[in-house]
Amino acid sequence: MAESILDGNFTTKPRIRLLVKIFREGKEIARETVLNDIVINRGALARLAHIKTYIDDHYLTTYSADGLIVATPTGSTAYSLAAGGPIIHPEVKGIIMTPICPFTLTIRPLIVPESMSIKIMLEEKSSDVMLTFDGQAGLEINERDTIIVKKGPHSISMITLTGKSYFDVLKTKLRWSGGRV
Repeated sequence: MAESILDGNFTTKPRIRLLVKIFREGKEIARETVLNDIVINRGALARLAHIKTYIDDHYLTTYSADGLIVATPTGSTAYSLAAGGPIIHPEVKGIIMTPICPFTLTIRPLIVPESMSIKIMLEEKSSDVMLTFDGQAGLEINERDTIIVKKGPHSISMITLTGKSYFDVLKTKLRWSGGRV
């Protein structure tokens, strides 16, 4: 792979990132940019999380679930996929919302246009709930917090080796059958 890159046998393609802002009682307390996803997850002993969601300030639903994943198309093949979310090609301009073990079967993953803003809040008396950024840094959140997620202002360029398509990588990663294209 390094040899191909040094020889110039690659292209780059932009991938969206998410800008995540956390406000506590109206004051910004954190800001992160992620390539894959953010995860709102209850602790091991906590009850179901009740996660109020809004799309462009319009109430969508309150997820009663173990958590919620908000992912980019790049992150669609990570934790979101494991939680039952869809695989989204990186050129599809969307943001994925995947509930983790929802209490009701009618709650399903949702894809919204990347131009929309997602607002997330916990219902009152929520405790032992964490927000993680790309599976790395974490922050404990509660009902005083408002999380705003939107497409970040700067994409990242991902290297693609010449002759290797997105679907070749996907098939290998997911161990799908069939010959190489």
